[in-house]
Order: sequence, then structure tokens, then C-alpha cells
Amino acid sequence: MERLIPTLVAIMGAVLIASLSLFTVDQRQFAIVFQFGEVVDVIKQPGIHFKVPLLQNVRYFDRRIQTIDTEAPELFNTREKKNVLVDSYVKWRVINVEQFYKSVGGNETAAVSRLRQTINDGLRAEFGQKTVADVISGQRDLVMDVVRKRADIDARKIGVEILDVRLKRVDFPDKISSSVYDRMQSERRTVASQLRSEGAADAEQIRADADRQREVLLAEAYKQAQQLKGEGDAKAAQIYADAYGKSPEFYAFWRSMEAYKQSFKNKSDVLVLEPNSEFFKYFKNPQAGAGKGK
Repeated sequence: MERLIPTLVAIMGAVLIASLSLFTVDQRQFAIVFQFGEVVDVIKQPGIHFKVPLLQNVRYFDRRIQTIDTEAPELFNTREKKNVLVDSYVKWRVINVEQFYKSVGGNETAAVSRLRQTINDGLRAEFGQKTVADVISGQRDLVMDVVRKRADIDARKIGVEILDVRLKRVDFPDKISSSVYDRMQSERRTVASQLRSEGAADAEQIRADADRQREVLLAEAYKQAQQLKGEGDAKAAQIYADAYGKSPEFYAFWRSMEAYKQSFKNKSDVLVLEPNSEFFKYFKNPQAGAGKGK
């Protein structure tokens, strides 16, 4: 029993010394070992590590990516001297924990305050060189990239890396939004009116071209019709001439019949002719001239 007590005391002492000497670093953390307030070791690898008990102490720092989100949109001036409200956020992380501790005492609040000011100054400078159209859509990505790079240069001085700067929203203040919208509507109306005028002019041009082409086609068709008619009349005259040459008496008889048909078409028609007129030749003697044709 007397031997067991010293053994238990020794074991308890060893456990106590081990608990005071060993510490664990999580993979999401950095650790700095201090001795009398001075940095003696910076631990970046996770696992179990050793320190001198009672003389050294350990402080942990978050190595994960952090986010700085604006509490309220900031008011910036563009190149056209127009005010815009900008809502942004920043992604950052500690990369040099010793520098981070020496610069801001390892205080994340102080680091965030400095980074926020740096980002704000960068955005203000960039917005002052860009138009509203640039920061809304045209060169938005370029603005964010330039601001990130400039802010990262200053952030490295405190052991921090700026991973990303993003604009969540760029808008006009409420006081001028209505006037901007009215101006935009007026501009759209002007453009619409111009387009309608251009469309009407094009329509008139198309109609004029169509009318001109119609007149040309009608003239060409009339020309071809007259040409075909002339050719038909010439061919008919040739046929009549040939038929007359073969049987002149029959041709005269046929012409007289056509004349009788046209003359006596209406009962009210009246002819005033001499009884011995040549017109009644075939009325008096239908066989007239038959002998001549033989």
C-alpha cells in the first residue's frame, strides 16, 4: 500500500504534465505558441503538438474563408457625377498568421475594419472613373477584379488574402430613381418613334417599288398582247385571203350572211336602202353567182 501511493502520485503528475504540455490543432486553425508574450512557434499543420508547461501558452486563429458583408449599401459617385447605391461583399482569409498577429494583434474585428475601408476606397476610386452603364453591366467584372487586386496588396501587409470582391446590387437612390425611369421612358419613346418613322419610310419605298414593278409588268403584258393580237390578225387576214382566193363567191356569200345577221339582230332596227341595192343580192336570188363559182 505504501508503494502504491507514490506510484499513483507519479502517474497523476505525469498525466498533469502531459495535459499541460500537449495541445491539439484543428485543421481549420492556425496556432501560435507564446513564451512571455513573444512568439516562439507558428503551427500550421493540424495534429498534436508540444509546449513547455507553465512557461508557454497557445492561441488559435481561424484559417477558414471569412465573409465581410456590408451592413447597408454605400453611396458612390460615378464619372457622370451621379449617385449610386452599392451593396457588396468580400471573401478573405488569414494566410500569414504571424504577420496577422503582429499587425492587428490577431483581432478579426480590427482586420475587418481595415479591409472594409480598403475595399470602400477602392470601389469609390473605380466608380469615379466609370459610367453608370459600366458599373451596372458593361465593365462590372473589370471593376471587381481591379478592386480585389488593389485591396489584396494592402491586405497582404496584415497577413490576409483577399479572395473575391463582389457587387450584389448597384442601384439609384430612391430620390432620383423616378426621374431616371422617366428619362429612360422618354428615350425609349424617342427611339420607338424614330423606328416607326423609318418603318413608314421603308413601307412607302416598298409600295412605290411595287407600283413601279406593276406598271412595268402591265406595260410588258400589254405589249405582248398587242403583238400577239397583231400576229393573230395578220394570220386571220392571210387565212381570209387564201379562202377568198379559192372561192370568191362563197366568201362574198358568207360575208353577206354575216351582214344580214348583224343588221337584223334587233326587231327595232330599220334599214333605208334602195330595192335594187347590192345588199339584197342574195335575198333576191340565193343562187346568185353560183354559176360564176363553178
